[in-house]
Amino acid sequence: MTSTGPGAGTGAEAPPPTPPAWPGAPTPLGARVRTGPGGVTGTNFALWAGGAEAVEVCLFAPDGAETRVPLTEQTHGIWHGFVPGVGPGRRYGYRVHGRWDPWTGARWNPAKLLLDPYARAVDGDYTLPPEVYGHVRDWPDQPVADTVRDDRDSAPYVPKGVVVHDDVPGDEWADDRRPKTPWADSVIYELHVRGFTMRHPGVPRELRGTYAGLAHPAAVEHLVRLGVTAVELLPVHQFAHEDHLLRRGLRNHWGYNSIGYFAPHAAYAATGTGGEQVGEFRRMVRALHEAGIEVILDVVYNHTAEAGELGPMLSLRGIDNRGYYRLQHDARRYADYTGCGNTLHVVQPQVLRLITDSLRYWVTEMGVDGFRFDLAAALARSMHDVDMLSPFLAVIAQDPVLRRVKLIAEPWDVGSGGYQVGAFPPLWTEWNDRYRDAVRDFWRGALPDVRDLGYRLSGSSDLYAWGGRRPYASVNFVTAHDGFTLRDLVSYERKHNEANGEDNRDGTDDNRSWNCGAEGATDDEAVGALRRRQIRNMLTTLLLSTGVPMIVAGDEMGRTQGGNNNAYCQDNETGWVDWSLLDEPWARELLALSRRLLALRHAHPVLRRRAFFSGRPQGTDGLRDLAWFTAGGEEMTEADWYAPARTIAFYLSGRDIPGRDERGEKVVDDSFLVILHAGDGPVEHRLPGVPWAAEYALVVDTSREEQERAPEVVCPGGGTVTVPARSALLWRVAD
Repeated sequence: MTSTGPGAGTGAEAPPPTPPAWPGAPTPLGARVRTGPGGVTGTNFALWAGGAEAVEVCLFAPDGAETRVPLTEQTHGIWHGFVPGVGPGRRYGYRVHGRWDPWTGARWNPAKLLLDPYARAVDGDYTLPPEVYGHVRDWPDQPVADTVRDDRDSAPYVPKGVVVHDDVPGDEWADDRRPKTPWADSVIYELHVRGFTMRHPGVPRELRGTYAGLAHPAAVEHLVRLGVTAVELLPVHQFAHEDHLLRRGLRNHWGYNSIGYFAPHAAYAATGTGGEQVGEFRRMVRALHEAGIEVILDVVYNHTAEAGELGPMLSLRGIDNRGYYRLQHDARRYADYTGCGNTLHVVQPQVLRLITDSLRYWVTEMGVDGFRFDLAAALARSMHDVDMLSPFLAVIAQDPVLRRVKLIAEPWDVGSGGYQVGAFPPLWTEWNDRYRDAVRDFWRGALPDVRDLGYRLSGSSDLYAWGGRRPYASVNFVTAHDGFTLRDLVSYERKHNEANGEDNRDGTDDNRSWNCGAEGATDDEAVGALRRRQIRNMLTTLLLSTGVPMIVAGDEMGRTQGGNNNAYCQDNETGWVDWSLLDEPWARELLALSRRLLALRHAHPVLRRRAFFSGRPQGTDGLRDLAWFTAGGEEMTEADWYAPARTIAFYLSGRDIPGRDERGEKVVDDSFLVILHAGDGPVEHRLPGVPWAAEYALVVDTSREEQERAPEVVCPGGGTVTVPARSALLWRVAD
């Protein structure tokens, strides 16, 4: 079982004889339909496999019969050939020959059919039986080892790439079709293509869970009426389900296990998986664009589904393990900065090319508007350390396509020195987990003082006011797909992940949550009312903060995951948005508040500033563009920032907004006063008087379940109001 010759040990009968491939071309990489010499139509196959000894492209008939065509031409490590007669819809894969020597990182095994890293579409799914592993996993009376080669054929158990006609009709993705929403005006809505529509009553049953389902008018209408400007889609690159999940009868739901960086995940297609999924994805993007909504992809270029040395052989490992992955000094093992077993070696030119080619493809041919990079710090590592002058960041900064789209970093990984919040260069925005933690801690009464909260509410200038960065460098969020939903954040103090089958060991223990007096579901109406108020408080805080807000799908109507804070493998009602919540009056009121807050944000530029506050007196009246007040109506002193506090108030001046509008006119807006009170009892609060305001009108009061039918409240400047326990008030300066 350890023979290593180019033709040895494939475990399959010899293929029927085929004519040799024509030389073809080394570029572009992947499978491209072309017209060859003499007007003959066929497909050019090109694969980088720098250290390989031989490469075969394997073509599959509808009945599964395999034809192997050797690619005999090699140019700078790229094996290539033109195969006449092969057109769109043909399924294919590669077998790559070379040495089997895990101790030096060489893991070639031609018995394993490999997915083309540049495949534009994928047909089939991974079942991950032992045959899919490059090494023997069931050696008699021995523990699993990765050093003995497995020569059984994996082709029956793995999906295949699909040749796709990749010409985009006309100028389908011309810039004038894109919403091109400025960063400062953006509101991000993080959703899962499948989970968002699986239970949506307005989406036809046959379209639920698909790209077509997300493009359906019923789904789009919710996004438009809510007022978000962009959807951030959890991974839609082709991904594989981990074998440990399949053994437990579960599936990878989130998709952070990529194996095909050019292919839309086939399971989300309603129209078919023979290449039809490409057009369906494009139509989804077009439908969202027509509604004024941008599409941002959550992308996982830091690792692949092949995991560590005991993982399956699906693509890159068998193509050129040493060329694609970071290996340890002991080259049998992988450097793991991701916690997922492997890390792509982005310093290598061919890996950097794979990533940037993929990114450009999704922008230019699939129409997307930006990317959120999972564990982006891993991509920014040079040899070992995170380096903000790394090849990846340098290439992105100068690329004429990629530097123009929205770029969001998850600015950390699990390796040493991987936490890099605030460190990414201009052009990049970042998930700001310090915002998340400060807001959670404030509303649960765990902040020792309000210094950190002040920075987070006003755009996090301590993190981002350098190098020309702006407040919108901070993507503010209280919840994300990873962790509790907003409702669970106020209903559980401990994670409840038993359904994941890992004895509740998975998921973070640092939830910074408060259950309001009872763990989980309860019939206690007082607890329920407090929970709903806390949801309103955190949602209001998020949407009134400076920076780019991100809402998780379903939080706007009180979605729960039953306390599961790591629902990555819950492709069921736990992981899907529950639209039946809108049958409940409280959920409809929460949705109405969400819409109201987003409409206010859209209408008032003072709530979505393009520059940081100065905090200094402005104009003839000497008012600050941002001022902070105590409950006594006095401006906060240095000592106030260090004192224990459960209440903070800040004044946003609409008279001092830097910048000009499109006509070059000064931007002038209303001014607002925001009061956040996390105490468990009411507090008397004096509103700042003249010159700040002669009169205030109450716009939002989270102590109320209903906002639209609330009585009008007007209070003179200098007057005192009672702020209810645990509530947020938004006042508009009425003079």
